[in-house]
Amino acid sequence: MAMVRWSDPFREFAQLQDRVNRAFSDAYGRSDEGLLTSGAWVPPVDIFQNGEHELVLKAELPDIKREDIDITVDNGTLTIKGEKKLSSEVKEEQFHRIERRYGSFSRTFSLPPAIDATKVSADYRDGVLTVKLPMRDEAKPRQVKVEVAA
Repeated sequence: MAMVRWSDPFREFAQLQDRVNRAFSDAYGRSDEGLLTSGAWVPPVDIFQNGEHELVLKAELPDIKREDIDITVDNGTLTIKGEKKLSSEVKEEQFHRIERRYGSFSRTFSLPPAIDATKVSADYRDGVLTVKLPMRDEAKPRQVKVEVAA
């Protein structure tokens, strides 16, 4: 299965806007504006097929608690939702700069029909969510022994 990388034009535009804002704030010394930027953020994801005939999805979710992550598989669609919260230990006026994104996120992926949705498993360790999506038995390759007639 070939994976095609989908680029989000809105995300690319937001990144370009951020770079332009940084250039002007660095040039004119206006870096105190908008310390707490809110808005949707998108955690980066890798999807690959391993040797055990399953797809593996790895998402970077740093500083997110397990209970703030929701994973659902429904009608051939995998959805990962969550929220990255700003630490309550540090008050807004104590920040000099905030570059990391905070807030809610949601990622949705269409699953191939060969995935067995009843056997999906997830593990969250060291800020990385790993979702294993095993293929159905009928989708796994089979080896057939050929008998030689004498």
